[in-house]
Amino acid sequence: MTATTATLASIACGYLCGSVPFGYLAGKLKGLDIRQHGSGNIGATNAIRVLGKGVGIPVFILDMVKGWLPVWLASVWITQAGASVEVVSLGKVLAGFAAVLGHMFTFWLGFKGGKGIATTGGVLFGISKAGMLGGWIGFLTFLFAFRYVSLGSLAAAVGVPAAMAIQMWREGKWDFVLLGFGLVVMVLAFVRHRSNIQRLIAGTESKAFVKKDKPQP
Repeated sequence: MTATTATLASIACGYLCGSVPFGYLAGKLKGLDIRQHGSGNIGATNAIRVLGKGVGIPVFILDMVKGWLPVWLASVWITQAGASVEVVSLGKVLAGFAAVLGHMFTFWLGFKGGKGIATTGGVLFGISKAGMLGGWIGFLTFLFAFRYVSLGSLAAAVGVPAAMAIQMWREGKWDFVLLGFGLVVMVLAFVRHRSNIQRLIAGTESKAFVKKDKPQP
């Protein structure tokens, strides 16, 4: 397998892994179409809101795994093809980005999916620990300060490229492919959270840690 073939295989694997709609499938196992409840999103946040933590947390973990797995496979495949470190790094970023797009635009559900936060976290675990840390700091800080998951997710989206840039600045070594990934994912996160942003401005966004009645099948 050549480096080019390995990279293309990694991108295809990334999209296919990312496209598996775990939140939707979990809802179906419970006799629900999660798209008809809560925010209507198939991601882990809505799964926790609608199906409870016992189901939603495993969905969150699986959504992270489907971001990490293609990055890891890309590293193995492209390295075995004898590619340079730079090419391996690029392949990991492309595979990870494909996974995020797969989650956001899954072909299983008419190219409508989740918002990609958990999957991005999995990707970052494989390519940038600093970016992942920055994302978690932003998410947890804003979640517990304001109790809005969506606001925490947006803060995480900003924290990822910010943490990457700070690390690169401190080390004096800039990886613009990796930083570009962080910036593009940030923009996509804001685009996918348009409705949440509108509700936040209007003051109608649902808060976390508030008990709600369980939906009926």
